[in-house]
Amino acid sequence: MAADWRLMLLLGILLLVGGPANGEVYTALAEMEELLETESVLITNLEGYIRVQEDKLNFLKNKMDEYQREHSDASNDITAYVSNPINAYLLTKRLTTDWRQVENLMEHDVGTDFLQNITQYRSLLKFPSDEDLNGAAVALLRLQDTYQLDTSSVARGKLNGIQYSTEMSSDDCFELGRQSYVNHDYYHTVLWMNEAMARMLEEPTNHTQSFTKADILEYLAFSTYKEGNIESALTMTNELLQLLPHHERANGNKRFYEKEIAQQLQLRKMKGDDGTDEMPKSDLPVAKSDPAIFDMTERRAYEMLCRGELKPSPSDLRSLRCRYVTNRVPFLRLGPLKLEEVHADPYIVIYHDAMYDSEIDLIKRMARPRFRRATVQNSVTGALETANYRISKSAWLKTQEDRVIETVVQRTADMTGLDMDSAEELQVVNYGIGGHYEPHFDFARKEEERAFEGINLGNRIATVLFYMSDVEQGGATVFTSLHTALFPKKGTAAFWMNLHRDGQGDVRTRHAACPVLTGTKWVSNKWIHERGQEFRRPCALEEDHGEFAI
Repeated sequence: MAADWRLMLLLGILLLVGGPANGEVYTALAEMEELLETESVLITNLEGYIRVQEDKLNFLKNKMDEYQREHSDASNDITAYVSNPINAYLLTKRLTTDWRQVENLMEHDVGTDFLQNITQYRSLLKFPSDEDLNGAAVALLRLQDTYQLDTSSVARGKLNGIQYSTEMSSDDCFELGRQSYVNHDYYHTVLWMNEAMARMLEEPTNHTQSFTKADILEYLAFSTYKEGNIESALTMTNELLQLLPHHERANGNKRFYEKEIAQQLQLRKMKGDDGTDEMPKSDLPVAKSDPAIFDMTERRAYEMLCRGELKPSPSDLRSLRCRYVTNRVPFLRLGPLKLEEVHADPYIVIYHDAMYDSEIDLIKRMARPRFRRATVQNSVTGALETANYRISKSAWLKTQEDRVIETVVQRTADMTGLDMDSAEELQVVNYGIGGHYEPHFDFARKEEERAFEGINLGNRIATVLFYMSDVEQGGATVFTSLHTALFPKKGTAAFWMNLHRDGQGDVRTRHAACPVLTGTKWVSNKWIHERGQEFRRPCALEEDHGEFAI
């Protein structure tokens, strides 16, 4: 009964605040948290469904026990039993009204109301979609690649050697492999189908498996073939046919693999005496991200920086200092800013205690209801669009909306020495499962002629990035060409100039947000434009060397 009251209370609250937002919950952990509320309601509903089903079965079982006792007594001496008028009456009653009651109860589906509840919940609660499932699977695989996580360790709930969750079942591993297959990611299909196979053999008592050994072998065989290993694909197909000799697709694949192997052997014989190498096996690598974004050299640097394996040299760090600064702002003489130099050229700094907990809490509350999937600007059309290389949700807060926002913006002006009249609104971002943003520039390049079209404020001269949460693992901001990584620390703010003094973009500021491995990442940023900065950061005919308002 208590569970029913909890359910009614939660649904009442949801009816008051309105229905759920649409889709893409995997792109922000703030929205993923709401799925636990959905699960709580569904568990309560399932408990109710099971309870009425058990009540029904218990009633029928009690009736059966009663009938069996009477029938057993009657069987000892049938004539004596039926000659008793009371027994005769009770036997007649059992086979008329009593059995009608039993039959009606057997026919009645006592769980109908609970099934209807689920339909109603879908219009009230936040449910993930198939896109969310695929996005969550891709995110987990991205983390596995970026942080070089062992498949079996991830399946055991370990991330970088730390036990975070319960183990994954064979069903969980199978579904992850299936999602990889749907995405034509055959490399990860093989990894996770093999893990599903190993776990299936360790779970002999698992009666909830939605797949068979034959299903795994079919996925493994074809994915192994797509990775170029035809011999292994044939071996797995033969193993599959031992289980299901009449499997039509497997028989067709077997003939195809045998023909391919025969052709390869023939080619080897034709080339055998001329001293040349064998023909390479077909290799169909799976693109782990958009190949147009960054090449493999930069990808390697990006992933090493995310793992903390690539760092500036001691000579690069030798000249860097930490100090208190006032930036010629009279107010800051009372409480100077804490500045930490991170890189000399281009000049990148971290301000400590740049945003307070109370400010962070208010900004988060203001942003949550406005979250939308974060977008990027199409370099050709200038239009804003979503992209799989930026997984997060964002909201924009105007300076005049709250005194706290005004204070943060004024503090940004004090930190940078720049005019905020040409700055964009404060963007608040929450990263989703494995949330990341692959290497990019904050400024618009020459070929992006339609960038910032309509605002007439010039290019983005500077970036200020506030970290609004600590992150347990991952989530660093990395500068791929500088071998520099900034790891999130709640309340700090990173600042760098995107343009040289001559107005040209500083390509060395190309940066990325590493995937969040564990924890949640909140950031906010101010992009500051050129207009209004003419006297604060004068133009020059030559490139600058990192000396600006500070």
